Amino acid sequence: MTAQLEHANVTVSDPDATAKWMCDLFGWHVRWTGGSREVGYSVHVGTDSRYLALYVPKDGGLKARQDNYTTPGGLNHIAVVVDDIQTMRTRVNEIGFTAGEHYDYEPGQRFYFHDHDGIEYEVVQYD
Repeated sequence: MTAQLEHANVTVSDPDATAKWMCDLFGWHVRWTGGSREVGYSVHVGTDSRYLALYVPKDGGLKARQDNYTTPGGLNHIAVVVDDIQTMRTRVNEIGFTAGEHYDYEPGQRFYFHDHDGIEYEVVQYD
């Protein structure tokens, strides 16, 4: 039996706002919203089979974060696969983020961007 990733849970400052840009950019939909851990609030956004759980603690009780790449358990980036990387690069810039580093190597090409919470996303197109 091979396991499949079903979802990941990430803390954001505004789950509804993050879900909106994800739906607009990636063509996803909101699967569920409601109360969650420690009286926080979550939005599940993605496809019918895979999603991200976007979480904010009660009263927005967020703490300053460390550099994720040097923190054990830190989230380094979230990757999505697309069919047309050039169109996605344009759309990322149009919604107010900055499409950054671009790499073209086997088996595909990719670029990175950060959202308003500083979360890094990798956009990949396989050849």
